[in-house]
Amino acid sequence: MDAAAVRRALSAPWKHGEAVDLRGIHLRERLDLSGLALCGVDFSGAVFEAGLDARYARFDGLAWFKDVRFCADATFAGASFLNDARFDAAAFKAQAGFSGAEFRGVAGFRRARFGGAAAFDNVTCYGNADFADAQFDGAASFHGAEFLGGFWGADTMLPAGADFDETQVHGRLWLRGARRGNIALAEKDFSLVFGYTWA
Repeated sequence: MDAAAVRRALSAPWKHGEAVDLRGIHLRERLDLSGLALCGVDFSGAVFEAGLDARYARFDGLAWFKDVRFCADATFAGASFLNDARFDAAAFKAQAGFSGAEFRGVAGFRRARFGGAAAFDNVTCYGNADFADAQFDGAASFHGAEFLGGFWGADTMLPAGADFDETQVHGRLWLRGARRGNIALAEKDFSLVFGYTWA
């Protein structure tokens, strides 16, 4: 499939319990999903050589990007994920943009690797945000983010300048083994924490 065919397939009306199976797809051209209402999709194991643009897209169904490789910029700025969004073990080789995104289900980034700048500023997560064992090699910003379902950051590796100013965590905060540069990430690095903290 080419990018245009993928776009057409995902523009179908969402049906509960259904998802377009695009596991392992290899796209050489940039995929533009910006501003679209999208049905459920499983991109597990896919490769996006030229990256992806999903700014202000609405993912009505499951949005699975597990083990995906983004070889160029991937932007989901302002996107809405109405069900679970799974980016477990995804590799972002360039910039990863999630500024202002809204996650109504699980926001799963366990074991994700961020090779370039990662922007999670002003995101809102209603379900659990899972960044356990994620690694950030470039700049990382969570400025103004709100995690209403807690934040799971066990063994997360962040750069020394990772920005958590005005970040709020409602619910459990798990920071065991997490590091910000060469210093342990701590509850005090977040502006407001409501709930239990494990460090």
